[in-house]
Amino acid sequence: MTTAEDDSITRILASAKNIAVVGLSGKPYRASFGVTETLQSSGYRIFPVNPNETKVLGEKCYARLEDIPEKIDIVDIFRRSEFVPEIVDASIRIGARAIWMQEGVKDEPSAERARRAGLFVIMDNCIAKEIHKRRK
Repeated sequence: MTTAEDDSITRILASAKNIAVVGLSGKPYRASFGVTETLQSSGYRIFPVNPNETKVLGEKCYARLEDIPEKIDIVDIFRRSEFVPEIVDASIRIGARAIWMQEGVKDEPSAERARRAGLFVIMDNCIAKEIHKRRK
């Protein structure tokens, strides 16, 4: 990661307030659950997006990004890479500021489409690890 990328991550994490977590599971042993706990404890307001859940970590779940009634800063993706294109399209439609694809999640064509639409994009990187790095 370049210094410029690292600085951009620092800026987006410092300015973001609302984070939609797509694919958040209510199962405590899933990575999405632990990462989202870190987001909450770091002061972010989280919006779970999972049509198979009603409430996770005390927050109402939404079936789709478009159902969230608040402005979303970061869309954090915990879905397999083949689902990224539709999530990126929805993120662009709702006016999100950034797309964050968790470790193992990559889709360069979708990332490029998001960048062209003005979104900041992180791929194959854990948002919780980046938050921890900046706490030192």
